[in-house]
Amino acid sequence: MRVMVIIKANKDSEAGVLPDEKLLTDMGKLNEELVKAGVMLACEGLHLSSKGKRVKFSGAKRTVIDGPFAETKELIAGFWLWKVKSMEEAIEWVKRCPNPTGEEAEVEIRQIFEAEDFGDEFTPELREQEDRLRAQIEKQTKA
Repeated sequence: MRVMVIIKANKDSEAGVLPDEKLLTDMGKLNEELVKAGVMLACEGLHLSSKGKRVKFSGAKRTVIDGPFAETKELIAGFWLWKVKSMEEAIEWVKRCPNPTGEEAEVEIRQIFEAEDFGDEFTPELREQEDRLRAQIEKQTKA
């Protein structure tokens, strides 16, 4: 199963405070372990929400909203994509994570949908399209 591990933002990350060398070193060690274990698919930190945009959908209308966004506790500072055997394995990896803020912090784990989760609505044609797109993405990232 694949999961997204979400590092929540806080007042410091939203103020543009970057991690210190110790946290970067500790996170780097964990990332090396994740790669060696074959768990890591991707990991990225995100710029603060003041540099972000939201697009609000209301029927056919689209409205662009400039950051920053009000609810800091609902924002994402970074994420990992992992391939694990179970949610329990993902939890065990997260427990090994250095505290991402040094203070009170929260890390969320969410399972990613797989093709089989959609049942019969995900037709053979749609599966073929997804496989083709994934192959194109893989080719582009290797180029």
